[in-house]
Amino acid sequence: MNDIAANLAAIHERIAAACDRAGRNPEEVRLIAVSKVKPAALVEEAFASGQLMFGESYVQEFRDKAPLVQAPVEWHFIGGLQKNKVKYLRGQVAMIHSVDRLALAEEINRQWQKIGSRIKILLQVNIGDETSKAGCAVEDLESRVRAIAELPNLQICGLMCLPPYSTDPEEVRPYFRQLRELAEQIKRLALPGVAMAELSMGMSGDFEVAVEEGATLVRIGTAIFGERIKKN
Repeated sequence: MNDIAANLAAIHERIAAACDRAGRNPEEVRLIAVSKVKPAALVEEAFASGQLMFGESYVQEFRDKAPLVQAPVEWHFIGGLQKNKVKYLRGQVAMIHSVDRLALAEEINRQWQKIGSRIKILLQVNIGDETSKAGCAVEDLESRVRAIAELPNLQICGLMCLPPYSTDPEEVRPYFRQLRELAEQIKRLALPGVAMAELSMGMSGDFEVAVEEGATLVRIGTAIFGERIKKN
């Protein structure tokens, strides 16, 4: 078994254990392998080991890498997104996790309208109210959801967050819990075309806590592919 296959197996075991602790079905949690700054060959290797969903954070890197991957992977865009780069994702990704403002949502809607399709999106919430991070403010979430839900070529599927960094996963737990509670609040509004079925939260250092708090999509890179090599 190669390292990536072994790493994937270990992560799935940890997800299953976290689900057991929380009384959840492991099938409710899907793994997104974060392949940013990793070559296409490693994406192919992970796919050969059973991994289907891959997350990219940089549009230019995605444009260069995606054509090199011959395997029928499912691409997710999980990074910050500028309006003028949305066109490069059009029809190429299954879901965009990082929608945080109406203007961006409108451009995504416009691009997918061109191909007569709908794109699944998640609304990114700045759960820790950090000035250094993107995301909708918690107090603006309901109004943002209501506005974006009017766009016909988008399908709101849930929420995403990047909580404040901590080496102790337990310190991050309250933020994951808050995102789940926000999703429950939005769900109770019963807005047409809005689902809160997905919670994209948890990375290599804290995904088990995220799963215990309700994550349905965990975004893991380092624990699968190893540390990113820093360029001099």
